[in-house]
Amino acid sequence: MVPNCEDEIMGGDCGNELLDAHNVRVIGNGSQVLVLGHGFGSDQSVWQFILPYFVNDYKVVLFDLMGAGSTKSHNFSFARYATLHAYADDLLMILDEMEIESCVFVGHSMSGMIACIASIERPQVFQKLVLLSASPR
Repeated sequence: MVPNCEDEIMGGDCGNELLDAHNVRVIGNGSQVLVLGHGFGSDQSVWQFILPYFVNDYKVVLFDLMGAGSTKSHNFSFARYATLHAYADDLLMILDEMEIESCVFVGHSMSGMIACIASIERPQVFQKLVLLSASPR
């Protein structure tokens, strides 16, 4: 895990361009990694009310999809993000950068489908996928 990003709830700077671009935050004390992906039109703050229930048992990874939350507009490209595959690539790059080899992924809306695409690419990384109202495409 990236030590500069651990145990920060909101705000802060990891010193890593990819992780900073996606506002990656790691919270919690558990040994198992739980990744929470937000849906279309929201950001990682949607998890704020359920987060306290997971931090004692999991190391929770939060991130913003590019173009959501406080991500910087200069990192967004309409051409690149025309399909969910670019978001899936971003997710896999985040997990790689953080040296996460195995996780449980909870995805709401389009993040559910992003995780499905990423899990087809690298099934060994995803122990479980929990899809909450996943979009059909």
